Amino acid sequence: MRKNRFTFFLLILLGFQTGGLKAQNSQVEISNLIRSLIEKDSPESDQRVAGQHLFSAVVIKEFYSDRLFMPTWSEGGVLPEIAYEMRYEIQQVQFDGLNPMDYHLSAVNALFDKYEKSKKAIETFELFDYAALDVLLSDAYMIISTHLYLGKVNPGNLKSQWNIHRSAPEINIGERLVHAIENQSIRKSFESLYPTFTIYKKMRDGLRFMYDHEKKFNAKYIGSWKKLKIDKSIKLGDSNNQINEIKSRLVFWGFLDPNSLSEDKVYDSIMEPGIKKLQKRHGLEPDGIIGQGTVFALNQSPSDLIATAKVNMERLRWLPSDLKEQELILVNTANFQLDFISKRDTLLSSKVIVGKSYHATPQFNADMSYIVFSPNWTVPVSITRSEIIPAIKKNPNYLASKNMSVINNSGEQVDPGSIDWQKVNPRKFPYTIRQGPGAQNSLGLVKFMFPNRYSVYIHDTPSRSLFAREDRALSHGCIRLENPAELAKLLLSFDAQWTEGKIAESMRLKKEKVVNLDRKIPVVIFYLTYWTDSVGNEFYRQDIYNRDNEILKALGEERKS
Repeated sequence: MRKNRFTFFLLILLGFQTGGLKAQNSQVEISNLIRSLIEKDSPESDQRVAGQHLFSAVVIKEFYSDRLFMPTWSEGGVLPEIAYEMRYEIQQVQFDGLNPMDYHLSAVNALFDKYEKSKKAIETFELFDYAALDVLLSDAYMIISTHLYLGKVNPGNLKSQWNIHRSAPEINIGERLVHAIENQSIRKSFESLYPTFTIYKKMRDGLRFMYDHEKKFNAKYIGSWKKLKIDKSIKLGDSNNQINEIKSRLVFWGFLDPNSLSEDKVYDSIMEPGIKKLQKRHGLEPDGIIGQGTVFALNQSPSDLIATAKVNMERLRWLPSDLKEQELILVNTANFQLDFISKRDTLLSSKVIVGKSYHATPQFNADMSYIVFSPNWTVPVSITRSEIIPAIKKNPNYLASKNMSVINNSGEQVDPGSIDWQKVNPRKFPYTIRQGPGAQNSLGLVKFMFPNRYSVYIHDTPSRSLFAREDRALSHGCIRLENPAELAKLLLSFDAQWTEGKIAESMRLKKEKVVNLDRKIPVVIFYLTYWTDSVGNEFYRQDIYNRDNEILKALGEERKS
């Protein structure tokens, strides 16, 4: 009996040793297979694993070389939980506005499916399959990390120029992957690469919410709904044949209680709050009047808003990563708004007027360094040719009425009466037109300077009524500010002598007054047509400059190695 027991324990011990040896040999074989998959005679050769292009032959080879080509995502013939987490995170990148198929998802799913079947003895999961899956998961981690950190699209390749410069510190993706595996957290590793703006995670939640709505939409509306059209605005109490369809859409978005619906075609007071909520989401005046802008918003399907969200999450990834800690002036031209931010607090929000579609305000960043009170306005050559000279030909007193003078190349004034304006060729006009300080000055009473190659700056305007308009794409490219005195007060708060009274006085001088700031303040002029606030409310804006489609198309293109 004792001998039999000894033999039994000996067999168990030998079995364990044999199993351990087998597992060890398997790991070595998988290691050799990984090496054969990623080592090529020529770095330019086409690197494919399971039919998938690898992101970077150099990066993947360095990563596996450092670990002697040992597998990352399996051990002893078992795929651990971290491998499943990695597959899950590939699927989750859709909520970052990225395409999971760019990250080997089809091939990864096929291999996981084969592995699951092997556990039921339906198929055999070969050592080569372990090696292929290992390389694809590692490569997917590397591509996703790069795209979350820098974006998938290179903004430098866009027709709509993006000149917001970003200095992004290099990251060692291989080290990050090792750290993520050691800490058993792929999610935290990816989150650490998100844009530093806190709204990004809320925007991500908003996109997830919109995908849920897309599923409901496709089930109820079979992926489309009829475009609404109106000839004139619909006001409270008006009847219209499209009212019931409008009600249905408000219910779909959760802006109207379905239990409060009636069958009549009258725009009633029960419906009005839902219209106002929709208007607020889309940057319209929440007046409850169903005009063309509101109809445009009503026609936006979940798929349309998903596309908008994708584009803007990509834009956020292009912004400088160090902005969050700085004093900062942000101008979102799509929202016609300027925000002055300090230590993450918004000290001022103000309406702005931006460039017309054919004079689109560019996207760039620069440092604000000084203010000019009671400024002169040197009229740009293009405006002199197209607007000023034709106006003078019609009205000889035009220059005097606008407090404008003619300046020669030496900076001296020229008597306008000495010029035969009817014979002037606008394209060969040898002078400069300058408008003096005053209430009529096109720059208003103050301008804020951040030298840049576009000659774009922020300034006051005498045309105050234009701020009441919803569409404020009305300028030649510069940014007109509704509350310039408030911005001046914040910028000059470092010096106690700059009281409200002194600022008001400086804005009414007969001669320019230049005031240097005690620090340089970053100004970012950018274009965001989707974002969320700190509590997750979503906001969408019309693509006034038609910049979104180019980015959307680039995001949808097949990733190139």
